[in-house]
Amino acid sequence: MKRSLLALALFAAPAFAQSSAPFTVNGQGFGTLQEAVSSIRLGTATILIAPGTYRQCAVQAGGHITFKAVKPGTAIFEKVACEDKAALVLRGQGSVVDGLVFRGYRVSDGNGAGIRTEMGDLTVTNAMFLDSQEGILGGEPTGQKILIDHSTFAGLGQCDESPGCSHAIYLANKGSVTITNSRFERGTGGHYVKLRVPTVSITDNSFDDTAGKKTNYMIDLPEGATGLIARNTFVQGRNKENHTGLIVVAAEAQTYPSTGLRIEGNDARLSPGDSSSPAFLADYSHDKLALGANRLGTGLRAFETR
Repeated sequence: MKRSLLALALFAAPAFAQSSAPFTVNGQGFGTLQEAVSSIRLGTATILIAPGTYRQCAVQAGGHITFKAVKPGTAIFEKVACEDKAALVLRGQGSVVDGLVFRGYRVSDGNGAGIRTEMGDLTVTNAMFLDSQEGILGGEPTGQKILIDHSTFAGLGQCDESPGCSHAIYLANKGSVTITNSRFERGTGGHYVKLRVPTVSITDNSFDDTAGKKTNYMIDLPEGATGLIARNTFVQGRNKENHTGLIVVAAEAQTYPSTGLRIEGNDARLSPGDSSSPAFLADYSHDKLALGANRLGTGLRAFETR
């Protein structure tokens, strides 16, 4: 009888060890995120991440990986960046990030981020990016598709720690970026959204700059773009580095045509006491933009050509 009980205990021990591991792939537990990522190789799998605060990072070198919190908002990654870049450095065939929190990322070149995307399509949902130099950064010179949904970006950006600015979201590819149902607030420099892509869809988001410091544009499309900017709410703060425009198109180059870019159904206001009189939409492209009906508060000018 004693021997049988001992045998049961020995068989039960590995199962307990697996279930208590913070990172799980197909029922197998891992002690570090990188071990879990590396186990997938070129395959397709989900890494389930237990509640906790983790000072570790991972590089995805291949495969299709979903990084998923067991309970959204309880898996928190902070401070430790792989390759002096980000908590997650993604260069697989595809990635999904679901329910994770990233906070406190600062690296030597001023671009410390929660996510650095370098290859593969990317979907980010139910995530939070807090108090870092950058939230999401990167892209690849292909038809990469990036979708960001129901996520929060707060306390991000800088123009003082490196020669170039950092932003809450800064992405470049030859495909598309879609941002929906997300919140941007409390920026600390740079732009809230900066996209060097041919096609954008930025809808149903809120941009609250009232507590921002040294911020610039709400949405910057520095090389032009087509697509849709609709049903967003904007509140422009007073403590800005550049207050001349909320949405700015082709300020640096005209790489992509902007004809037909639709900006409609948005609500924009200035914070109390702001007398800066910015343009809601400032256009450097001289293409025929499709500026529709938007609700603009006192002091905002609808459109300006530069």
